[in-house]
Amino acid sequence: MEVCDGVWNDRDVGNPVVHFELIGPDPARLRQFYSRLFGWDAPAGAPVAEQVSQPTEYSFIAPADNAPPAAGGIGGGAGFESHAIFYVGVETVSEVLSTAEELGATVVLPPQRNEAGNVIVAHFRDPAGNLVGIAGPS
Repeated sequence: MEVCDGVWNDRDVGNPVVHFELIGPDPARLRQFYSRLFGWDAPAGAPVAEQVSQPTEYSFIAPADNAPPAAGGIGGGAGFESHAIFYVGVETVSEVLSTAEELGATVVLPPQRNEAGNVIVAHFRDPAGNLVGIAGPS
């Protein structure tokens, strides 16, 4: 499965994104931020290599039942800053972005509409400075 122009299509796209991490100096604050913003349940104490995180501070976020693999994109060009980002699907981008700000996030890219894909995206930096995207229907 892949997202093409905002629509799920059946097509083998190779190796899917299988994991992401949000690492920062205050993991408890990050867990609270994402729990309040997206409802993610991520209790500390999951097994992890000590080079990745303090073992007592690491947590796993389980995917939703029957969640499809994440699709990816590659792009940019002259004038674009290099970065890696993941997007979380939401119902209303502007509402979630507002909540993220209330919880301590900084807006990097306000809501932008992809006319061809009928989707709205926005970017923010979480309290640890990680770049995060949200996407939803327009």
